Amino acid sequence: MATEEPKAEATYEAGCHCGYISLSVTLSPPLPEHEVLHCNCSICRRGGYLLVYPFHPKVTWHHDSEKRVSRYEFNTKSRDHMFCPKCGASIGIDFERFKPDKPYYGISVRQFNDVDLDSLKYKKFDGIHKMVPAGDLSGVEINTETGEPTSSGSQK
Repeated sequence: MATEEPKAEATYEAGCHCGYISLSVTLSPPLPEHEVLHCNCSICRRGGYLLVYPFHPKVTWHHDSEKRVSRYEFNTKSRDHMFCPKCGASIGIDFERFKPDKPYYGISVRQFNDVDLDSLKYKKFDGIHKMVPAGDLSGVEINTETGEPTSSGSQK
């Protein structure tokens, strides 16, 4: 009986610009073979996200960084966008409330140490048109029951 070879994985050190937030991310497959999501939705574009999606156990937060990271919610408020409260670096997205049975993160490879971003494989995603509700939702509050924009918030 043939045995399956274990999948290759690699661990990457990551963190914010000022060093207040630090973490390790284990990916399978490793980055050279991994597809990195390049989304054009308003939060990914403004936060500069280039995302990989490890499950929670594959991310190790150092020096209490998980508690120190600041969190921002918008739209349906089902995900936490994580950033450093000191330097403002966008770390990624916590999808735990969105998928509580299999919690995972979207971690921005821009925060990985010593990674050549030009050498990575990217998968483009048209989030500004395909995510519901669609459009640039910067500054817009969404009614979580109807999924529609409310009258509050700054619309363009």
